[in-house]
Amino acid sequence: MNNLNELLAIAIKASIEAGDAIMKVYDTDFTYVNKEDKSPLTLADTRSNEVINSHLTNLSYPILSEEGKSIPYEDRKNWKQFWLVDPLDGTKEFIKRNGEFTVNIAFVDGQNPVLGVIFAPATDVLYFGTQEIGAYILHNVKTSDLNNLETIISQSTKLPYPKGDREFTVVASRSHNTPETEAFINQKKEIHKIVDIKSSGSSLKLCLVAEGAADVYPRLAPTMEWDTAAGQAIAQAAGKQVLDYKTGKPMLYNKKNLLNEWFVVE
Repeated sequence: MNNLNELLAIAIKASIEAGDAIMKVYDTDFTYVNKEDKSPLTLADTRSNEVINSHLTNLSYPILSEEGKSIPYEDRKNWKQFWLVDPLDGTKEFIKRNGEFTVNIAFVDGQNPVLGVIFAPATDVLYFGTQEIGAYILHNVKTSDLNNLETIISQSTKLPYPKGDREFTVVASRSHNTPETEAFINQKKEIHKIVDIKSSGSSLKLCLVAEGAADVYPRLAPTMEWDTAAGQAIAQAAGKQVLDYKTGKPMLYNKKNLLNEWFVVE
């Protein structure tokens, strides 16, 4: 396997260029269509996917992307390392124009995401991390010197932030809340009495726990592997856990069924 730092530098550059492509569409009167699974697809999804593939296809690892998800399990079941990509996570948020959408790029080794990059192009915020260097956040990406990874790290802040004296905080989905999530929050209220609720879209919810702005994110609703891999890598690099709700074990990737089980980030 290539050095993780080398792969991270490539993934960061790919995410930022993909974010630029997304914002060019965001600033137009774009339209969208519904895919077979009823999820929306915009020109931004397609263009971001093309940009990311242009960076990753020259490497020696296969790519599993939301926009290329039709790869049969028989073809990918023996993959040891691969890229797992969501070129535009939070397309619904993109359509709502609330800025809460991201580019997600993860590198998976032995079913475990060991590298994650999440770029929020509307707010110009980059999250990244690996099991080797930890997790970081970089604000004002476009004005930063991104020529090499050491410089990027030196301009970034290591995660998590100190908790301080804030109340116990739960992250909830902006678009996919459920009765089970409400029950989970009520259980926390019984324990902590005062519970602050943060709402957010896309993979930014995992990032809020990774950065220490929230204590827990229960996702008691469906997600796909490309929705969570980059966020899981960053959360784990920040010392957090992303656990299957039923088994209590870390979530695994490249399963036969790419649908995730319910999970909790804490």
